[in-house]
Amino acid sequence: MKTTPFTEVHRTLGAKMHEFAGYDMPIEYPTGIIEEHLTVCNGVGVFDVSHMGEFWVKGPHALEFLQEITSNNVAALVPGKVQYSCLPNETGGIVDDLVVYDYGGDKYMMVVNAANIEKDWDWCVSHNRVGAELENSSDRIGQLAVQGPKALPTLQKLTSLDLSEIAYYTFKVGELAGVPEVIISNTGYTGAGGFELYFYPEDAMKIWNAVFEAGAEYGIRPIGLGARDTLRLEMGFCLYGNDIDDTTSPIEAGLGWITKFVDGKNFTSRDILARQKAEGVSRKLVGFEMVDRGIPRQGYRLVDAEGNKIGHVTSGTMSPVRKVGIGLGYVKIEHSKPGTEIFLENRGRKLKMKVVKPPFRK
Repeated sequence: MKTTPFTEVHRTLGAKMHEFAGYDMPIEYPTGIIEEHLTVCNGVGVFDVSHMGEFWVKGPHALEFLQEITSNNVAALVPGKVQYSCLPNETGGIVDDLVVYDYGGDKYMMVVNAANIEKDWDWCVSHNRVGAELENSSDRIGQLAVQGPKALPTLQKLTSLDLSEIAYYTFKVGELAGVPEVIISNTGYTGAGGFELYFYPEDAMKIWNAVFEAGAEYGIRPIGLGARDTLRLEMGFCLYGNDIDDTTSPIEAGLGWITKFVDGKNFTSRDILARQKAEGVSRKLVGFEMVDRGIPRQGYRLVDAEGNKIGHVTSGTMSPVRKVGIGLGYVKIEHSKPGTEIFLENRGRKLKMKVVKPPFRK
């Protein structure tokens, strides 16, 4: 199993470790998922996300390459901006979702999901028709997500950069905790605000220790992948492998906003997705919350009042903030309107729920 620069710290702190995407990762710490979740909502928490993948795209053909393989309009970026996007496959499905960083000077960074590093790299290399320079730096970059309303005052102690000037989905490169060239990005997967930090693995522990010292007055805690999942689900953020995959299109998944049909952008499956946008789709990813008591789980059937199958759950949990069962799932289009009553099939019982527009945590 692969490790991150922080694996030993997680073990020392008593984390419950488990394999994730080939890495030995912390699922939760002794405080437990609920406490970790609330720490991020109200204070500040730190996630080890060093297992994520990073690819550099460089050279005079970098933009052209990204315009061909990603769904969003990379030409709209300026240096210092970040963009959420996806890699459509040949049938209109999704190879992966990712974020793209515009470094300026014909240089971009793609950040991809840990479970898809090899798959995405192969996809990029095999679809590099224009001859962009590609470099897989996934093993040479460490990453921490410092998330929550107290993330900014915590990190501000460690840098001379004015972090309040780094707007959502923008980044700066500078010194943090005495370490040069740290990427400080106002992004995250929690909906609680905060920053993601990218650095060389040899500087990892120096940054970790400085961040925890700076955040001590705010009750800073390490946070595992369990709470990362409940936090993103309360926001209605998609998780690759659950809510989106090779068989789901960005239009079905409600990701039309990252699918841009601008002139001259001939990305993979553009025609298929343009047709879906124009003609509509037969199913849609929706959010729902329980009316009856129960917790939706991945794979559970969704049915109408008569018991006819209308879809399935892709992600579900008990919301730590709302204390109600919430989830995402695909339903037939006629059942996708917010307020629609649908039912969760669980051990022969039909449990009432309603379709709602995420986020679940306001």
